[in-house]
Amino acid sequence: MNPFFSSLVAVACGLSTVTVAVQANPTLVKRDNPLGIDVSGWQGAVDFEAAKANGISFAYIKATEGTTFVDPDFSASYTSATNAGVIRGGYHFAHPDASSGATQANYFLENGGGWSGDGITLPGALDIEYNPNGDTCYDLSASDMVSWIQDFSDTYQSATGVYPVIYTTTDWWTTCTGNSAAFASTNPLWVARYASSIGTLPAGWSYTTFWQYADSGDNPGDQDLFNGDLAGLQRFAAAA
Repeated sequence: MNPFFSSLVAVACGLSTVTVAVQANPTLVKRDNPLGIDVSGWQGAVDFEAAKANGISFAYIKATEGTTFVDPDFSASYTSATNAGVIRGGYHFAHPDASSGATQANYFLENGGGWSGDGITLPGALDIEYNPNGDTCYDLSASDMVSWIQDFSDTYQSATGVYPVIYTTTDWWTTCTGNSAAFASTNPLWVARYASSIGTLPAGWSYTTFWQYADSGDNPGDQDLFNGDLAGLQRFAAAA
């Protein structure tokens, strides 16, 4: 997810049988796994009625970045997704060099990143990845990065009752957190890898809840899959 512009447990969400298939053969079969997208101001206000008619079931929509940017198209896209019956949630692009994790979690919560157990709202997602403006790891050590993510995650969970989804790549996570396994038991994983298979996951996670498998496709924005069936996606949104 590009900053400013582009811009899960298992048994309860119906992931267990799919997880076995993914571990044996990491290629997810699209017809068995709900399709989704993630979008931001780069796409403008998205027509979710059209996207749903074209096969999507869920979407992540960029809400905030750092502590100074609210995506100008978030509200329109979120409303469009809601009206279309698309299961949706917001995501936050992290700048760990700009302020504390708690500060950014609260900014996210105040500007569209909240969650409610209504069955159509996905837990907010923390987009933590390559620094677009400098050092890959935002000049933080691995231990400091883990502490920052924990601060964000704990703040979000305290406010909403659910842990945020973590969006990342295995390469960045390995490089910048020392391949920490600290979040695998609490935070759902959303991994980005543009290939025919998911590949190796960050430490601790035995499956990914979401897979961003392409940065373009038949619908606006990045292309995603949920690792489960539609009923599992609905249970995940409801934190069942």
